[in-house]
Amino acid sequence: MNKDKLPFGKSNYILMLAGIASLIIGFTIMSMDQEEYGFGLLGITVGPIIVMMGFIIEFFAILYKPREK
Repeated sequence: MNKDKLPFGKSNYILMLAGIASLIIGFTIMSMDQEEYGFGLLGITVGPIIVMMGFIIEFFAILYKPREK
């Protein structure tokens, strides 16, 4: 096994960073909700959708295999 080769390519790491950023943004949006117990539009709808997108991006980043040249 070659120890110099990383398990993922550059595009995988970029996608992982995008997914992490999406998760952070989603949780931040959920925490910004002004309604009691977070039952407003941001806490119930917008934030969870962005968090779910972040998890989907992370899942895709792990499974994505770049084409060999």
